[in-house]
Amino acid sequence: MAAALGADVRGRFVVLEGIDGCGKSTQLAALAAWLPTSGLLAPGCELLVTREPGGTALGQALRQLLLHPPGEAAPETTAELLLYAADRAQHVQQLIAPALAAGQWVLSDRFSGSTAAYQGHGRGLPLALIDQLEQIATAGLRPDLTLWLDLPLAEAGRRRARRHGDAGPDRIEAGGEAFLARVHQGFAVLAAQRGWQAIAADQPPEQVREACCQALQQRFGLRQPPQDR
Repeated sequence: MAAALGADVRGRFVVLEGIDGCGKSTQLAALAAWLPTSGLLAPGCELLVTREPGGTALGQALRQLLLHPPGEAAPETTAELLLYAADRAQHVQQLIAPALAAGQWVLSDRFSGSTAAYQGHGRGLPLALIDQLEQIATAGLRPDLTLWLDLPLAEAGRRRARRHGDAGPDRIEAGGEAFLARVHQGFAVLAAQRGWQAIAADQPPEQVREACCQALQQRFGLRQPPQDR
């Protein structure tokens, strides 16, 4: 891959962020299907689709501990933050950084913004501490584009209820309405501070997809004529 693209070609890193229920999984799948035919990727470029937590084998084990811990294994707030940082460090070093160095594109469901929103604004941990851990875990790596799927809190709750049914929410989603309201506001603050592209996620999925595609086209431009999609 690196030889085909040239050693000086770096890939692109695109992240989807937002509160649980905003439609990230749906739009991640839509973008994964669209990007290879979009004309944005260089010839021979591959697309890596991943997520946090859980993008690596270690991350999958950490994801289970974070979202569905057995018995009394639920982490306390600071331990939760450190587990997310460990997941991210492994994710960056083992998966994201090598892919970008090889000229591939990486599309991720969540990255460091989610930690600032959930553990910082939501849990109330110091944002300065979270920023320090982010620098350690990512070695300074930042997304080339972050799409924030902005959905009203009430609608996000309705979607989560339909999605879970009798299974119930995971440990993070079960934090309560006040917690999730702080997280939602945190995403808005982060989007403004970090220059994220806000996407109105209360539209039909096809319109959200089109808005996401347009944001990528505007940010990266076309490398080659797109194929029919």
